[in-house]
Amino acid sequence: MIVFNNVTKRYGSNVGLINASVHINSGDFVFLVGPSGAGKTTFIRLILKEIEPDSGRIILAGKDITKIKKREVPKIRQKIGMVFQDFRLLEKKTVYENVAFAMEVLHKSKREIRERVPYVLDLVGIADKAKKYPDELSAGEQQRVGIARALVNKPRVLICDEPTGNLDPVTAMDIMELLEQINVRGTTVLMVTHAKDIVDKMNKRVVAIDHGQIVRDEEGSYGFVQQKEEEEDLYIPGFTTFLDPSELRAAQEQYNRRNESRSRTVVNHGPAAYDDSLVDTYLNGGEDVYE
Repeated sequence: MIVFNNVTKRYGSNVGLINASVHINSGDFVFLVGPSGAGKTTFIRLILKEIEPDSGRIILAGKDITKIKKREVPKIRQKIGMVFQDFRLLEKKTVYENVAFAMEVLHKSKREIRERVPYVLDLVGIADKAKKYPDELSAGEQQRVGIARALVNKPRVLICDEPTGNLDPVTAMDIMELLEQINVRGTTVLMVTHAKDIVDKMNKRVVAIDHGQIVRDEEGSYGFVQQKEEEEDLYIPGFTTFLDPSELRAAQEQYNRRNESRSRTVVNHGPAAYDDSLVDTYLNGGEDVYE
């Protein structure tokens, strides 16, 4: 499913990865761990084709993505679903609309959306929240919406970036149980985390990175001293090749026009403008492994 073969990436004098080799099989559940600045974010950004390696090969779903042309990148990214620590929900859309929008930007038909969205909401346990808005949900429920959005276009791989970082311990374990259920259904799960207690309890495969090198790849525990501060989010807003940003903005404008007459008092969270960070929110696609 995901193969790194002697991959090196440097940022000037700084090291991202050095001769990294790892093979993640289809259906694996893998924790990606390591100290801040170890290379975890570089690993993920390379998979997403936001950056290119200096050397080595990266295989995703049987295709060497280090050799593909730029116009092929969006199609490759449609094999991936992303779940974020900060949820990244659109505040002025309902739960149903947040998840449906991930299909709309990929030009899915209204019939497909009507059939798929309720199914995924039920899968993640929030079918009864479809008409709610993000500010009416708990943090755990918001993360379930984020997971539903990542799953709705049937990804081959689910990449989770600190998905429990904003959750209390009990809710965090609920989310982990959900991710495990999704994995059992066939989706490959790659989770970046500093949550030592979760990694130790889950007893899954752990790929540990330190100073750009993969230092451990085995089932078991976290293996590092727990850090007091979580790693800074190094994702750079502006994954502009995931989808055409102008297309996303046009979709939002159309939605806003359609809903100008909605009679509902909501908390003013400011405009739901596309700042390009939303582009990376809607990475989905691939085979249907849930049905």
